[in-house]
Amino acid sequence: MTMISVQQFCNHAVSTGTISDEDLLVLKREVLPEGLMSREEADLLIALERAVIGSEAFADFLVASVVDFAVWGTRPTGYIDRDVAAWLAASLSGRDGPSPVGGRIAMEIVREAQGSAESLMAFALEANRRIRDAVQPARTSFALAA
Repeated sequence: MTMISVQQFCNHAVSTGTISDEDLLVLKREVLPEGLMSREEADLLIALERAVIGSEAFADFLVASVVDFAVWGTRPTGYIDRDVAAWLAASLSGRDGPSPVGGRIAMEIVREAQGSAESLMAFALEANRRIRDAVQPARTSFALAA
């Protein structure tokens, strides 16, 4: 079996502009058979989600992978400290604020962790509020007659 790095996988996905179901299988089986092992790998996949057209299956995989890594793969296990919260907020924000998948990742981490830094909880709530407000149509208000 040929080992493909996360960087090589991302380069391929960017060159094609999409992540196919076959690409996702390669990612799961050959690139990350043991899951995410570093912040750098997580950062690459989070950035990739913003850069290419991905499937709902890729979004689900990314959410589960980042949650598993952040909550159970970093110390202190099961808890999100200030350092991890700062990294997650920076990575999920990108340049233009969190994507819907980024907001989902933040909320799922807060739900999964036994404890989270207050800054991550605030980030998750704000990210999801922005996403929700962006997709809801503007409310029309009418002046009341006296």
